[in-house]
Amino acid sequence: MSYKDFTVEKSKVFSEVLIIKPSVSIDLRGNIFTSYNKDFYTEILPEGLDFKHDKFAESKYNVLRGLHGDTKTWKLVSCVFGEIYEVVVDMRPDSPTYLKWDAWTLNSNEYSQILIPPHFINGYYVKTEKAVFHYKLAYQGGYIDANEQITVGWNASRLKIEWPCENPILQARDVK
Repeated sequence: MSYKDFTVEKSKVFSEVLIIKPSVSIDLRGNIFTSYNKDFYTEILPEGLDFKHDKFAESKYNVLRGLHGDTKTWKLVSCVFGEIYEVVVDMRPDSPTYLKWDAWTLNSNEYSQILIPPHFINGYYVKTEKAVFHYKLAYQGGYIDANEQITVGWNASRLKIEWPCENPILQARDVK
């Protein structure tokens, strides 16, 4: 699928998870790219669903955030500064890919985005001195805050995720 400023690929593990790559124009001044186009995302999201708000998280090297998600939120995630290792896990018990995971390196050189549907959790590890993670959220009704989300330990043995770290900096919620 292609749409003027974007190309779209499916995850190698999950057909429901999309990798969206913007067209980046580079010249001697730097670069410019489109990060969002409502018409494009209206075609990708389920009918009647729009992104409601954006969030940014700035983190330092060796921070690992996640694994979090919920049953109704679509997330569009990207790294707008620095580099991260992004992981997505299928939490649908009836799915043939239940508890499987996929991972990508996202950085501020390529500006790739990952569209994550509900019932999937995600987390990321910061690989550079500092990184800024951006996510847009689309959902029906009210926002599902941290205390209502699905949280799985980053190193849960049942997932067997190959993180590029051994002893990351975590918040209390993620130490399991």
